Amino acid sequence: MTEYVLTLSCPDRPGIVAAVSGLLAERGCNILESQQFGDRDAGRFFMRVQFAGLPDTDPDELRGSFAAVGAELGLDWALHDTAARPRVLIMVSRSGHCLNDLLYRQRSGLLDIDVVGVASNHPDLRPLTQSYGIDYHHLPVPPGARAAQEAEVLTLVQHYEADLVVLARYMQILSDDFCAKLPGRVINIHHSFLPSFKGARPYQQAHDRGVKLIGATAHYVTADLDEGPIIEQEVARVDHTHSPDALMAMGRDLECLALARAVRWHAEHRVLLNGDRTVVFR
Repeated sequence: MTEYVLTLSCPDRPGIVAAVSGLLAERGCNILESQQFGDRDAGRFFMRVQFAGLPDTDPDELRGSFAAVGAELGLDWALHDTAARPRVLIMVSRSGHCLNDLLYRQRSGLLDIDVVGVASNHPDLRPLTQSYGIDYHHLPVPPGARAAQEAEVLTLVQHYEADLVVLARYMQILSDDFCAKLPGRVINIHHSFLPSFKGARPYQQAHDRGVKLIGATAHYVTADLDEGPIIEQEVARVDHTHSPDALMAMGRDLECLALARAVRWHAEHRVLLNGDRTVVFR
């Protein structure tokens, strides 16, 4: 039986769950997992339903039925076939820990995505990428060439039919125009010292201030630098015995964990945008 995931958000009102579950029951579908959340402050309702259809279930007919219910209830909805693995383009610079972690998780079956290519402004990680049999594209960013380089990236997105772009420690600022072309389709990872410790050597800055917590933040990319809707954060306690190098090593592990979770939840359609925030049905 084919499995699907339905996600929706709408103005909160009585009858939403009944309408969705009733529609599925009428078509002989079996609900496997259902989660919902009502944001009282925003007055919006969010729902994720994973269900199995009958062997003869027509997804187009299902979409037509949901469209009718959606029009009546004001739903912002999407229906996904769970067999369709998201196609992911990864962007990196010189640090390879997040890239290596994502590639390993995909190959090991721990991450249900297809990495279709890797693009970088440096050539350093080509051997790692090619050891996994994945195309590597070196797209340098000389002064004044950012727009041209971003156009090449967008060409790759189109060529590979990528559903998601993951910035796995890609150390270039994306233009507002680039972000606008891929809304909700770009995930970034960075250390969570921002905005306290900006610029170079953040772990040295954190060490000098004697921080007791370090962490990493995975979020959707928007035109507001490093301020897009947060998907996941990971933290660890530290103390005076940790050198800047030790803090950095711990930070790399935290970045890998937070990014992998964010990508997995996005791939499983567990993340719904709620203005500047997210609702994550884990």
